[in-house]
Order: sequence, then C-alpha cells, then structure tokens
Amino acid sequence: MNLYLAAKMTEFKFVARIIDLYTEERIAVINSKDAMRLDIKPFDRIRIRKGEKAVYSSVYLSEKLTESGVIGVTKVVADAVGLKDRDEVLVELAPQPLSLVYIKKKMKGETLTKDEIHKIVEDIATGNIGPLETLAFALTEYFVGLDMNEIEYLTRSMAEVGDRLDFGEPVYDKHSIGGVPGNKVSLLIVPIVAASGLLIPKTSSRAITSPSGTADTMEILTNVELEAEEIIKIAKKVRGCIVWGGMLNLAPVDDLIIRVEYPIGIDPEPQMMASILAKKLAVGVNNLVLDIPTGKGAKVETIEEAERLARKFIEMGDRLGIHIRCGITYGEQPVGHAVGPALEAKEALKALMGEGPASLIEKSLSLAGLLLEMGGIAPIGSGYSVAKEIWRKREAYEKMRQIIEAQGGNPNIKPEDIPIGEHIHTIYSPVDGYVTKVDNRAITEIARAAGAPRDKGAGVLLYVKRGYKVRKGEKIMEIYAERSTKLQDAIRVLNRYLPVVVEGMLLKTVSKGEMYLS
Repeated sequence: MNLYLAAKMTEFKFVARIIDLYTEERIAVINSKDAMRLDIKPFDRIRIRKGEKAVYSSVYLSEKLTESGVIGVTKVVADAVGLKDRDEVLVELAPQPLSLVYIKKKMKGETLTKDEIHKIVEDIATGNIGPLETLAFALTEYFVGLDMNEIEYLTRSMAEVGDRLDFGEPVYDKHSIGGVPGNKVSLLIVPIVAASGLLIPKTSSRAITSPSGTADTMEILTNVELEAEEIIKIAKKVRGCIVWGGMLNLAPVDDLIIRVEYPIGIDPEPQMMASILAKKLAVGVNNLVLDIPTGKGAKVETIEEAERLARKFIEMGDRLGIHIRCGITYGEQPVGHAVGPALEAKEALKALMGEGPASLIEKSLSLAGLLLEMGGIAPIGSGYSVAKEIWRKREAYEKMRQIIEAQGGNPNIKPEDIPIGEHIHTIYSPVDGYVTKVDNRAITEIARAAGAPRDKGAGVLLYVKRGYKVRKGEKIMEIYAERSTKLQDAIRVLNRYLPVVVEGMLLKTVSKGEMYLS
C-alpha cells in the first residue's frame, strides 16, 4: 500500500495515533524511516492538518513507538484539530516562522514594531514556534529588555490573542508582582471588596517561582477551574470569585510563557508587566491595586526601585485605560507564618475568622482599603477603616463562604479540615536570643524542595518572625512534605541555608581543611 499519497507537493498522508503522554506540549512522533524519506530532522516543526484545521508541532523520531505511515500525537495536538485514533491527517514540514527572525532581531538589541511583536505572540499561541523558541524570547526579555512601547504592544497582543470576559460594569482587582512567600492576601481582599458590593472577579495564575500562587491556594478550598460563563454568573451573583485564568483562554500566551519560565525560575520585568496587564485587559479590569512587596530577598529590594516600577505600571495603565494605584509593602519576610498551598489556605481561613497573624491581616486590610476608595465605598484615607469593619463583623468570612460554595466547594470547611503533609521535620533554636533574619529565598527554596506547589500539603510553617524573642530549644520552623523523599530533599536544601537567624547563632565554621574544600 502506498502510504504517501501526496495531497500537495509537500503534504503527505499519515494515520494518526494518540499517544499516552501527559504533557501540554505539542509533540508528534514519526518513524525514523519516514523521517529520512521526508527529510525531517529531530525537533523540526511540522504542520498537521485535518480538513480545514491545522496545528504546528515539534517532531520526535522513533524506531519503535510508531510504525511507518503512522504519526503519534499528544492529546493537545489531537484536540487542536479534532483528531481521533486512526484518523488520516496531512503532514508537511513547516517553514521557519518569521517570528524567529524577530526574536533574533531583539537579541541584537534592536527595537521591535507592533506587527513584529504581534507575530511572535501569534506564533507562540498557535504553536508555530515551540517551547525552546518561546524560552529564547523570555530570556531575551530578561537580558535585553523591552521599552515601554514594546511592552504596550506585547500586552495588547497577548490580550487580543485569546478570549475576553465582559461583565457589563466596572471591574476591580488586586494583583501582586510576587516574590514573597506566603502572600495569600487575595483570599482576604477579594471577599472584603465583594462584601462591599464592588465587583472583583479575580483570575489568578499558578506559581511560577513561589511555593504557591493564589490559584494553588484557593484550589485547596474550592474548584478554581471554571468556564467563562460560570465565572460571569458566579461573580454577578456573589460579587467576586478567585479562579485560575489558565482555563479561560484569557491571554493564553501568558501561560505558555510561564510554562517555559517555571523550570529555570525567571520572571523578566517586561514579561511580568505584560502578563499582569494583559490578563486584566482580557477580564475588563478598570481599577487595579498593584502590590509591590519591597525589601531584601523580594523581587524589588529598594523603595527607589519599587517607585520606579510603580511609575511604569501607572504609565502603562494610562495607555491601556486601567486606573492603577500601587501599594509598596514590606517584603523582607513571608506574609504570615504559612508557606505552601494547604498551609496557606488554613492560615487564610483563620484570618477571615479573626484568628490569623497580624502581618497578613494588616496588609490585606490596607490593600483592600485602596480598592474601596477607588470604588467610592470609602473616602480617600478611610479605606483601611472601612475594610477593617467589614472584616471585624465577619462579613468577609461569610462572603468567602458564598464564593467557595458558588465555585463548587464546601462552604463549611474549617482550617482543621485541611490535610497537610504527614512527613515533618522540625527546626529548633540553638540559642537564646532574638530573631534577626527570616530569609525569603531560603524559605522558598525549602518549600519548593519539599514539593510545593505541586504537592499541596508540602511547605514551611514559621513559628517565629523577625524581632521575636526565642529560647534555646524552642521550635522555630517546621517543614511539611507528602513524600519522605521530598522531605529529605528539603532538608538537604535547609542544610545549605540559614532560613531563620537567631542572634548569637553560630553562622558557619571555617577550618584549614574546610578552606581547601570550599
């Protein structure tokens, strides 16, 4: 049988088989003999077409996974063109996309036009360029940067290449640039603002470099993977929600870029700005409070740098039609005491019930107050007091129960109902003294090594913060893991750092032998 009945000079017929490979990447596998005949090399881009639908994919070669004339495809490829097992498809080698030329142009430090940036975004969205090329673009943003015009083009393009939500009324939101572990303030701010009557449908990302993103933490309490129609219905009914934006095709390129940033833990400033604001454009946000945590160990380490970034966000907001107020907050140690999805969800619930740590509650009330002032609920300067009254009367807790129920969760969930990792390692103070340092980066690395955010019950629980007085032998920190192997990984990271420093601690030993070993 002739397996290569050409539909065109460059298209060849294959029988498709959906391969059992858990990945979001667009991957195809063809037999090595077919590849040689068609002059296809490993990692080439190919175009797979069924009828009028087509998708681009990276190609891998194998001698055993697929026989000659059969192309194996991942589920994401099959879904893109509506493929079923044994369907016939047409395959051709894809030409080098123009977006690669533009990425290389930017690598040289040249300025990109609106159309060039739009082409890059479009090709990432369609899979015309894959993860390696997408990572190259993210690294170029990191090392070369984008000017304000380029950031605007990127933001608008990311919002345009995707769906949009229309609530038909002013939309309010709060967002943090991240970088501080344990920053679960959105789980307090959203119900406070929603309880005031303002509309706050919060779409959140999962963690990039932190042990838990807002969506990761909220997922402990309720479903965060909702369709657009459900979100609009829920938000209008209870005035707020906290959902994962990745389900919605809102600026979908953002999630594709996050996916390549995640393994190496980068978050370039131009991409961070475009990522945040494209999602806000797509949801129709009119008023945004931006949290910029600042201090040693945070993404932004000085007040001057925070003010510079705030000015850039405000200018970009003006270009995009979004009213932005920036709150520069203390970011030198975790917010509250819990780090990791389940631990943070427990702490957020306790705070809504009036029992949480002061650092979490005060930060949440201050940022919520800014939104209440923007919405005319409170006079300028009085937002904090109004927010505190909503929280004190437990109106925010009742609103959170409504949100949890509306999103499909149990509104009666209590902090003690939330399971956490059963493998625990406890750290005790070696001396009497005061806590002089809590290291954000060390806490983050330890929590991630323990399995957070993928293992929901993994993380770190701090019993002390900077300024606390401790006694020798007193518990200062616990590491939680769902798997013993991950706990050992976290302990190895712990041994490389000093996540908590107590005045009088021996910080390091140096001897002649150690000098030569270091």
